[in-house]
Amino acid sequence: MQMSDVIADMLTRIRNASTAKHATVDIPASNMKKSIAEILTKEGYIAGYEFIADETRKQGTIRVTLKYTGKKVQVIRGIRRVSKPGLRIYAGCEDMPRVMNGLGIAIVSTSKGIMTDKQARKEKVGGEVIAFVW
Repeated sequence: MQMSDVIADMLTRIRNASTAKHATVDIPASNMKKSIAEILTKEGYIAGYEFIADETRKQGTIRVTLKYTGKKVQVIRGIRRVSKPGLRIYAGCEDMPRVMNGLGIAIVSTSKGIMTDKQARKEKVGGEVIAFVW
């Protein structure tokens, strides 16, 4: 079965595994998903990720290790897809959205690669707003 929005699937898998308090979650790999996982790791929302080459899947798998504080309290309070295949959302560097007044991040796909809203403002580039994480 062909999936129409693979990024939304990734975010939903992370959200569901975090709510169920799982230690890890496996996601079918792609370069964009690897970039999003890298950003989530750098920003401290997940503990880490690893790429697993899989013989059954052509593209491989990303195993995301979720992060919790204290007594299994989720670090990711919310994760939401913004730009969808049916309605793309773009923002320039001047009107880049702020998530929770700067407490969260917006993941943006720019001409210089996938980056956070803060990096996009710093490099003065706009692009497609992929997701909000807080």
